[in-house]
Amino acid sequence: MVGTEGKSLTASAQDQKSVKLKGILLLIGAIVVWGANWPVMKSGLSHVSPIWLSSLRFATGGLCLFALQALTGKLRFPPRKDWPLVVSVGLLQMMTFTVLGAIAMTEVPAGRSAVLAYTTPLWVTPIAVLFFREKLSRRQLTGTLLGGAGVVVLFNPFTFNWSDHALVLANLMLLTASFTWAMCILHLRHHKGVCSAYQLAPWQMLLASVPLIVMARVVEGPYDGDGSASLIETLLFMGPFATAFCFVAVNAASMWLSSTSMSTAMLGVPVIGLLMSVVFLGEHLTLTLAAGLLIISSGILIVTMKSPKRRAGRDKVSGKTIVAGENI
Repeated sequence: MVGTEGKSLTASAQDQKSVKLKGILLLIGAIVVWGANWPVMKSGLSHVSPIWLSSLRFATGGLCLFALQALTGKLRFPPRKDWPLVVSVGLLQMMTFTVLGAIAMTEVPAGRSAVLAYTTPLWVTPIAVLFFREKLSRRQLTGTLLGGAGVVVLFNPFTFNWSDHALVLANLMLLTASFTWAMCILHLRHHKGVCSAYQLAPWQMLLASVPLIVMARVVEGPYDGDGSASLIETLLFMGPFATAFCFVAVNAASMWLSSTSMSTAMLGVPVIGLLMSVVFLGEHLTLTLAAGLLIISSGILIVTMKSPKRRAGRDKVSGKTIVAGENI
């Protein structure tokens, strides 16, 4: 009996380890692509207005997933239990976050936009601890605090032009976008649904696309894209990769990893975004930006790296082997 039970516990531990590894690999891929997407979006805004760009992004991303799932026989209408997640991700994480970021980028450089939009740990961590009773290890707390400190250094409020009202409003939009993302991270982590993130994604993108198209028509008028090759290339990157792949990957990872680890790891996006903006858009990498990047990278490394295994002990009552460790 003990041998069978021990094998079962070992298999279960291996399964959990495999799931976490899958989540981390998906997250790394999404972070790199999303980081690159900020300068790509900035470039796309020179060819089409921001809300129309957001509409095209989710329309093309959704079409990719609908076609792929239909061809592979995996297309499924979400059951009632999953519709709260379809609504929150579709309207908050996809529609609201993206359109606020796109509008703000007409006033704010791509690198700084990415930094402010991914201040999610500032919202997620206290809410996760106070309302969802998530317990932070010393490693997680240290990494989260470092990530938050890095964001403050990157933003550098002492050099900010507070008299520019349009700029202030754009930065407030980015902070609001960050808050909506944080709410979705928490919802994804604690939602007990039926369908996978991959199955829900096309319906979430459809829900985001319809109001975005209506909003674009009302606010910005008829479609104003210039039809250039640059715009087409931008949409080919933003639709299949930065939307279809990334949202599925990140939402899947959000279901497997803790809210705190998820939000801190996502700070890798502005790190990549800033570096890409420096290389491709000519934005300046100042000493302050370099210091902020280093601090954020340290925080992410601390939160996501594997903690050292503690010494295994034998439970004298049941004979089970207990390994104490921290979950990501």
